[in-house]
Amino acid sequence: MRKIVTLALVAAALAVSACNTVAGVGRDVQAVGSAVTGAANEVKN
Repeated sequence: MRKIVTLALVAAALAVSACNTVAGVGRDVQAVGSAVTGAANEVKN
């Protein structure tokens, strides 16, 4: 029983850290997209 609880806690910790990593990547991609959009608007004007 103790092994199952330990494995469940480890799996939960990995899932939470993976979500944080994906969220961080999403913010980075959004920042790059904003920079590209800004540069395109500057060239256009």
